[in-house]
Amino acid sequence: MPRPVDEQLCSRLREIAREHTRWGYRRATVALRREGVEVNRKRVQRLWRQEGLRVPQKARKRRRGQSTDTGGARRRAQHPREVWAIDFQFDATNDGRQLKSLNIVDEHTRQALATEVSRACDADGLLRVLDRLQAKYGAPRFLVTI
Repeated sequence: MPRPVDEQLCSRLREIAREHTRWGYRRATVALRREGVEVNRKRVQRLWRQEGLRVPQKARKRRRGQSTDTGGARRRAQHPREVWAIDFQFDATNDGRQLKSLNIVDEHTRQALATEVSRACDADGLLRVLDRLQAKYGAPRFLVTI
């Protein structure tokens, strides 16, 4: 049978959980101690669990490439030259110097349209590669980065 002190403590814990929805039993313990209640952390933890109090889990971040109009699913390319994917990769040689790689792939055909490897990678270099690809294949409808 619960002690009257436990019932009072449980009601105060429910109030704290209602006022501060992101707090757990540890913060509630600190709040109780600041109010002058001499209470053990383990006791608060036991009562917190017994009352079924929980901190709601944070919503997970949505993965990139998803839009709300398609129900969160990333659109797939339906024909060639609709979507080109641009990816940058970085590596290092044995002597520790940076090596940078630019890859452009047609999402529908999975054809590697361009792979450029160099020590430096900048926007002007990307635009030069895209201009060259546009002259050869035509312009894509969408460019996505991976």
